[in-house]
Amino acid sequence: MENAITAGGGDTNPSAGEHEPVRSGFAHLGLGPAAMRAIDSLGYETPTAVQEQAIPILLEGRDVIVQAPTGTGKTAAYGLPIVDRLAERNPRPQALVVVPTRELAIQIAEALRELGRYRPLVSTPIYGGQPYEPQLRALARGVQVVAGTPGRLLDHLARGTLALDEVRTVILDEADEMLNMGFVEDIEKILAVLPAGHQTALFSATIPERIKRLAGQYLRDPRHVSVGTGSAVAPMVRQVYYNVPWTAKPDALARILESEQPDSAIVFVRTRRDADVVAEHVSRLGYTAQAIHGDISQAHRERVLDRFRAGHIRLLVGTDVAGRGLDIPDVSHVINYDLPPDAAVYVHRIGRTGRAGQAGEAVTLVTPRERGLLTLLERGINRRLEQRQLPTDAQLASRRRSAFRDEVLKVLDAGELDGFEGLVEELSASHDLAALAAAAFRMAAERSPVPARPRGAPTVPDVPSGEREPARRAPEPGAPARIRPNGRAVQAGGRHDEVKARLFLRVGRHHGVRPADLVGAIVNEAGIASHSIGEISLFDRFSFVDVPETAAGQVEAALNSTSIRGHAPRATLARPMAHPDASMRTRPPFRKRQAG
Repeated sequence: MENAITAGGGDTNPSAGEHEPVRSGFAHLGLGPAAMRAIDSLGYETPTAVQEQAIPILLEGRDVIVQAPTGTGKTAAYGLPIVDRLAERNPRPQALVVVPTRELAIQIAEALRELGRYRPLVSTPIYGGQPYEPQLRALARGVQVVAGTPGRLLDHLARGTLALDEVRTVILDEADEMLNMGFVEDIEKILAVLPAGHQTALFSATIPERIKRLAGQYLRDPRHVSVGTGSAVAPMVRQVYYNVPWTAKPDALARILESEQPDSAIVFVRTRRDADVVAEHVSRLGYTAQAIHGDISQAHRERVLDRFRAGHIRLLVGTDVAGRGLDIPDVSHVINYDLPPDAAVYVHRIGRTGRAGQAGEAVTLVTPRERGLLTLLERGINRRLEQRQLPTDAQLASRRRSAFRDEVLKVLDAGELDGFEGLVEELSASHDLAALAAAAFRMAAERSPVPARPRGAPTVPDVPSGEREPARRAPEPGAPARIRPNGRAVQAGGRHDEVKARLFLRVGRHHGVRPADLVGAIVNEAGIASHSIGEISLFDRFSFVDVPETAAGQVEAALNSTSIRGHAPRATLARPMAHPDASMRTRPPFRKRQAG
């Protein structure tokens, strides 16, 4: 969540003036008393760079283009101005936030409720994959702010259940991601039905040419705000990396966890399979860990996140898609088990820690063949990561002894040793006290639940950065698998090198389905990154979609548990060379447009 806004445009909340905020970092931005009171109660002290620049512009009613990565305080940068300008007695939608995923829609609706805690604000998320009835009831009761995904928003507009005629502010959040998912045409349809004179704010980590054309067509003399990727990382986040051979990653993670002892951490991996394998690995080490990905239901996901927030789960292991939109405060560590593909993703990941001025730790594992990618990443964030050496066995043993010593001293300070003092007196008659204490310490240490490296796990060899690691070395037990079921290896290049499988869907143009609908359904329901989706071939009554081979089963199951444009896709794995329509040979496939 984030911070700040101005008075004006909305009804006055008489109770807001009863409380004078003690914090002054936002005072010069022109925020009203209700917003300042919310800032005070949420503990915000100093606005971030994007809030400092964007809030005054939004309060003036001007259109604005904001280029800033995740983790820079974007939600509060536009959320507080929305809250402050609401007409409280008007129950109709006055602000619309368009986002690419249901996770982000849910997060923003909740964040707006927090920012508007001292005004009678009603916000609701609108997204696909959920039955219409709860959304219809919420809209019928009256909603002032709607946060929704493009496809479901258009569905409600077509049904006549969502009215935008009184919307004064529209926010396009993560515009580049919506471009990647093929939603730009949907966004244009939404913007076309908004009333004249509304304010538009576009927030995006990158501004590709297609986004520039969209802004030029629909924004009126917009102001520009840019927070560079390099300055987006919170200054309190310590960023380090370890050179680790690929086969030694599991042991390296075990050593880092034991050395760092994170209070709470998110471990980012490339695939859902990796998430399951790594979560199982760290669970065997004694940590409470849970994988989050598209194979788990939304209800299960929410239970996992609630347990993580409550401290019952110590580690979350997931992909970038699964981690998008997580509303989790106070994460002490972010661990990049797999190197992110670019600087924007890196900033998005480590933005989960070091929030609200708190200290944070960002740890990245880098294999020898990824040294070039690390250099590009450092250039992208305009910052060098600190290289560190993995802790040795001797250092870990020393840390265990130190931790054990602290525990012993706590027990001594607490007292209540009567029963054991008698046993010591009995044994000291025939044994040396120092030897007795050492024996007791050894017994206690061996029974200690402190996570340790599994017996037999290899030590991490010191591989120079220029040395090539073996291309086909057999993985250690617990290491994420890198071989597809057909035996073809996935190269280190990442998303473009994944082996694809083709799914056959029994929906097409005749059902009103567009490529963007298929991309949105796969991303939201199966948790697959949009850039992992390959060719889409759309026909009158059916379609084909290429997805990562290892995720084909999950995508098939996810699609068959939802509907697309009101029709069941009945997805199945396509049989090679068996095309149900001869037109396949003459019509070129639709290729998903890439950002940039």
